[in-house]
Amino acid sequence: MSIMQQSSKAQDRALGVWYQNIQQGMVKLPRFQRFEAWDRGRITSFLNTIINNLPVGVTLVLEVAGTEKFESRYISTATPTTQGTVTQHLLDGQQRLTTFWRAMHNNYEAETFFVYLPQFDRINNPVNKDVEIRCIPRWQNNQNMRMPRWAEEPAQCFKRGVLPISLLRPGDISVEIDSWLNDATKPLEPSDNDPDALNKYRAYSAIRDQIKAEITTLRERVTHFNLPYLSLPADTSKDVALQVFINMNTNSKPLSLYDIIVAEVESVAEQSLHALEASLTDKCPKAARYGNVSDLILSTSALLQDKLPNTRGMIEMDKKQLLVNWPKLERGLERMASFLTSQGVFDEARLPTNAVLAVIAATYELIPDNGDFLAKAEKLLRRYLWSAFFTDRYENSTASRAYADFKAIKTLLKNPAFIEDELVTIPVLNRSEFPLVDADSLMAAGWPKAAGIEARAILAVTTYLGAIDFADHRTATYESIQNREYHHIFPDALLAEADIPSYKALNCALITWKTNRIIGRKDPLEYLQERVEWSDECVVRDRLKSHLISFDLLGKAHYADMDSAVFKKKLNDDFSEFLRDRADLLVSAMYALTEGLNPTLDTLWANHLANKVEQSESVE
Repeated sequence: MSIMQQSSKAQDRALGVWYQNIQQGMVKLPRFQRFEAWDRGRITSFLNTIINNLPVGVTLVLEVAGTEKFESRYISTATPTTQGTVTQHLLDGQQRLTTFWRAMHNNYEAETFFVYLPQFDRINNPVNKDVEIRCIPRWQNNQNMRMPRWAEEPAQCFKRGVLPISLLRPGDISVEIDSWLNDATKPLEPSDNDPDALNKYRAYSAIRDQIKAEITTLRERVTHFNLPYLSLPADTSKDVALQVFINMNTNSKPLSLYDIIVAEVESVAEQSLHALEASLTDKCPKAARYGNVSDLILSTSALLQDKLPNTRGMIEMDKKQLLVNWPKLERGLERMASFLTSQGVFDEARLPTNAVLAVIAATYELIPDNGDFLAKAEKLLRRYLWSAFFTDRYENSTASRAYADFKAIKTLLKNPAFIEDELVTIPVLNRSEFPLVDADSLMAAGWPKAAGIEARAILAVTTYLGAIDFADHRTATYESIQNREYHHIFPDALLAEADIPSYKALNCALITWKTNRIIGRKDPLEYLQERVEWSDECVVRDRLKSHLISFDLLGKAHYADMDSAVFKKKLNDDFSEFLRDRADLLVSAMYALTEGLNPTLDTLWANHLANKVEQSESVE
């Protein structure tokens, strides 16, 4: 009968040994590892665990003998002065050892960690007599001085009963400790001409001895604190090592799909996807405006390999091919961001649906940088984009539908001579299957700050047309809209008196207020004028027109001195007329945009007014 082999046992290792191994470059991290993730609360908790000598879970290492199996990096801020021989890759335990290393050097930018010794606190009256770690937030003042200042001054620290945790660093740092002690206790040292100098000096020496004894005790505790580890032997295959890494991480803090693909790319290609992503973000900074760059990388890469832009497609991707396609990916994401900007869609918060992002980015593989075909191809993309916004194509099953649209667009682009009749082969452009919304549907659309395709599409049309700010007359750009807010055109308080729902996309404008937000019950034009200090009616008209808002309809919306019934009927009629008027303008813009055209404000308003005159004459 065979005897079952016992699984690995945890081996003990003191923090002093870990420290020395990190210092000498013997322990490194595989590049597929996450970066630092712990906040100051978790850091403080772990450091308290150490100084109180409480047990912690095991770490996991892969032994290294000779050539490293994985591309690696040093623990944050732990680059050795001379590169030694790497003996272990840390697969699990990065956060703990990074926290330990950085705390021992107190090199966090936004915080400094101290050990609090209550018996030496001469400012407070401590209730808790236990030794503990304290985190002090740090910041720069206007003179570029690191605040609070007392945290830089040993005497002030000692007065508060705290000492820098860096004094517990393993190794021989006796000179550093003595220097800090001298500075910390200097105010307590008696002068030579003090009449009671001898007794005071004895008391002074006793305090120095006490604090030094505490430091020594704590240093011993830190140096000998046991952080055990499990190890995989050096001959463990990369696949097995990665699987163990994924399993251990998934059981504690779940890995994202991106984390796993990072590991797979590392396994098959020995390149760091994290490093490539950082380079892409530097080269294409605008792409991050539209969503998580990791997600954009995976979904676009899937389409470039003719895979669905979902979890299944991303897992099925050829990871080596992902790297081969990297230049196409970078170019596609950069041009996607530029294209969306040209269409007045500036960021994720204003994006009607993110399903279009990977489709557009991957499509640019087949679109040249210039020439006649560029114009034809981007006209097709405009049709696609705005049709995605103004149909229900992407209300559900977005990945499969995006994939189908992408395949059809790609087929057309491979034939530069494609004709109008072929556009229906793209599902989202097939109006019998996916008709455009109508004015009634637009009037029912909710508030665009929420994630609703139609509501955000309405807002997108106004930003495409310029959406001149009511307050500062600036045209909508990525930079300018970051300071704008979603505001009711007919005030919410006014509509509430007549029980009329106010949170409609057509009752919203993305604008900046100059004054406070106490709106109250006022007529639309009155309160708008008050909020932005209007004076010139022509300027007012132009600003409103850029949002497809009629000055004349707002101008007649007056409700002073009306009894309740008359007020409610007039407000309901005015608001309905306002919504219908703006919806008709939006529909005209929508038809032009979904045809791939570039509608202008002047043309839209001229046609709109002409239609109103024609309708009025037909009624007569």
